[in-house]
Amino acid sequence: MPNTTLNNVVVSISKEDDFGFGTQIRKSPYFDATVRWGATAFSVYNHMYIPRAFGNPEQNFWNLVNDAILCDVAAERQVEITGPDAAKFVQRMTPRDLSSMAVGQCKYILMTNAEGGILNDPILLRLAENHFWISLADSDILLWAQGLAVNSELNVRINEPDVSPLQLQGPRSGDVMNALFGDSIMDLRYFWLREVELNGIPLIVSRTGWSSELGYELYLRDGSRGDELWETIMAAGRPFGLQPGHTSSIRRIEGGMLSYHADADMHTNPYELGMDRLVNLDMATDFIGKAALQRIQAQGVSRKQVGLWIDAAPLKGPNTTFWSLERNGDVVGKVTSAVYSPRLDQNIALAMVAVEYADLGTELDVYTAVGSARAVVVEKPFFDPQKKLAVSA
Repeated sequence: MPNTTLNNVVVSISKEDDFGFGTQIRKSPYFDATVRWGATAFSVYNHMYIPRAFGNPEQNFWNLVNDAILCDVAAERQVEITGPDAAKFVQRMTPRDLSSMAVGQCKYILMTNAEGGILNDPILLRLAENHFWISLADSDILLWAQGLAVNSELNVRINEPDVSPLQLQGPRSGDVMNALFGDSIMDLRYFWLREVELNGIPLIVSRTGWSSELGYELYLRDGSRGDELWETIMAAGRPFGLQPGHTSSIRRIEGGMLSYHADADMHTNPYELGMDRLVNLDMATDFIGKAALQRIQAQGVSRKQVGLWIDAAPLKGPNTTFWSLERNGDVVGKVTSAVYSPRLDQNIALAMVAVEYADLGTELDVYTAVGSARAVVVEKPFFDPQKKLAVSA
């Protein structure tokens, strides 16, 4: 009966499936498979268990960047929006212009509140003219969307469908997909989706993922077949070095990818993150937060997200608290995500700092869990800034 750590509490997995916090935290259709394949730690994401470790996180990183990993990300819940006015409603929810979004396309979007603060940074999938999925980061957008719909005067239906994604990520992920679906899947373009079946299992497959590597997401549309899908993929991937894994903090920080609640929240606006490209203030739609974002753009921001090198011994793991950044004894910002990159042989971090300290080469003092160290503002992303690996087929 192995032990598993959940939020720093050791709990036991028994044959009776007696695990964790009870029924208020849901298990994914892949939960039993991940435990069987060696998951050693879980956390909670969108009110669900999500695997956070399969042994050594550095080995998980190397498995990802050298071969491929399969990750249970069923906690990326889907908000399904359908109905005659679905497209209009979705556009109201985001400052990104969706007017050219085709059926079968995916887009990375921001969702903002009335103050211009970020509520979520999901992937939007367009399955049909008036059929959308919002594939969520960790926040309750289903409730937000249902609340917005009440007085919107738009004809929409909003629910959470029986959809549970897996991420197949890494340079050999294309080989695994070819083994599963044949040559026809190889022309699927970056940030596009396709409806497919695998041994009768209904799926949506997209060329997306949270890794900055070549990758796919497989959206299972029948939760009763989760164990079967997991085992089928693992069997097909064996010749290509496929391993069970978890989303890699190392690789996502190397790629400058946001983790909601860490690098962004409702008190963070797109301009502070340098994500101006995801905001179109000129479109006619009066999307939520438009007036606030117009004011922020006109006034400018007082802080900015930057990349940092941290000159210290290799970090033992990601930070679990925000680390203070100082200059001449004054607090000027905070580290939001930090980790040691074995590939770069350097501690790397994302941080939010006052704009006057955001210039490249600026030196700051950072107060880590093990003491103070020197930090230097550098370019981000830290690796493959053009995302050539993710885009390549």
